[in-house]
Amino acid sequence: MPQPSLTAEDLIAWNDRTSREWQKLLTEHPEVLALPCDIAGADAVNKLLRHIVAVELRYAQQLSRQPLTEHADIPCDSAESLYATHDRATAIFRDLLTQPIDWDETIEFITRTLGPARSTRKTILFHSQLHSIRHYAQLATLVRQHGIQQKWPLDYLIMHIERVNPAPAS
Repeated sequence: MPQPSLTAEDLIAWNDRTSREWQKLLTEHPEVLALPCDIAGADAVNKLLRHIVAVELRYAQQLSRQPLTEHADIPCDSAESLYATHDRATAIFRDLLTQPIDWDETIEFITRTLGPARSTRKTILFHSQLHSIRHYAQLATLVRQHGIQQKWPLDYLIMHIERVNPAPAS
């Protein structure tokens, strides 16, 4: 029997849906961007979000053999600018999935913290998406501690759930 699997498109869709919800919240509450934050070396939420979208973009660029955008060149002054970077990265990832690529091929790539490294294309792709999801979960806690509630489920389950009406009480 084949084992169930989570595809790259499934993961990209989950990350994109999560990003859309954060974009909406940040558009409604732009003050969140200035909140102090110590996640991933950031000093404010806008810098954490730049880190999230920068990882997406830089790994997308490396997988597609495009020149790397410098981290500092990624704007983080608004939800619109941050999520334009996310959209750019997501478009590259989706384009890559249409190409005949050996996802098990080991390639060299650059990380900001570890420098040059090697891993499979598949590992880099999955890391880029799970990295974002992990930081969004951290951000949800931080934002809630400042009195702003994100009102959508962060879990993957929500991607494919159908709500069932409870049985009437007897």
